[in-house]
Amino acid sequence: MPDLRFAKGHGLGNDYIVLDAADLPWPLTVERIRAVCDRHRGAGSDGILLADLEARPFALKIYNPDGSPAEKSGNGLRIFAAYLHRRGLVAGEAFRVRLPKDEVTLKVETELPAGVLDISAEMGRADFRGEAVGFAPQAEEALGFVLPVEGGGTVRVNPVSLANPHCVVLMDELRRDEFLRLGPRLATHPAFPAGTNVQFARVLGPDRLEAWIWERGAGETLASGSSACAVAAVATRLGLVQRGRVTVEMPGGSVEVTVAEDYAIRLRGPAQMVTEGVVLEGVVG
Repeated sequence: MPDLRFAKGHGLGNDYIVLDAADLPWPLTVERIRAVCDRHRGAGSDGILLADLEARPFALKIYNPDGSPAEKSGNGLRIFAAYLHRRGLVAGEAFRVRLPKDEVTLKVETELPAGVLDISAEMGRADFRGEAVGFAPQAEEALGFVLPVEGGGTVRVNPVSLANPHCVVLMDELRRDEFLRLGPRLATHPAFPAGTNVQFARVLGPDRLEAWIWERGAGETLASGSSACAVAAVATRLGLVQRGRVTVEMPGGSVEVTVAEDYAIRLRGPAQMVTEGVVLEGVVG
């Protein structure tokens, strides 16, 4: 069984392994995804980006570390742009990437020190309808929905879709005990039959937000680009921040999110390739 060639990059500490589909020596099963992403026994990552570099536009499939598919990832997309830039396939021009459910436009804006790239991504329009998020209790806009949770109590949730599902919980104060207790419960709540990404967020000012992330299929992550977009979209919709450019601070660092009048979302932030190598055959079985 051949070894697996890979590259690895991160966006604010949220790391992905990039695989060229043309180099894939065997089917990428759920078990193999889990083995490659394992932090202790594999290459270790928050997910896998499987790229078709022959397609035009470039095509990308995204997998969570538990092997489940992810519709979109803002950090993953920026890492993919950094990967393409390193391979000389893109420079400073805008280019399209096709995802399973939609397409996005990416652009390498600036080359920063230490191999870091400043990259923008047109993430599409935020959709607040429950049916777009896969939110079972309410098909129409469900911002502020009071949801009972396992173990007792309720949480006021704000579902929003960016072609992937999000559940934004706005708090006056972020408490780690609440985050660790409620994050996994909301990510797998029966109200979201297909699961959801969860963000605990608070307003820091008219153009600044803070967010902690619990990702579907991954758990707690240092940062998430699409989650930052979800938080900015909800806070804008509720009138908690000014419309336009908003900074979202996460444990791994900050990104800039611009929310247009029609809720088209633009994400801008850093990404960096960090290593290339092979996963040896014995790891994946």
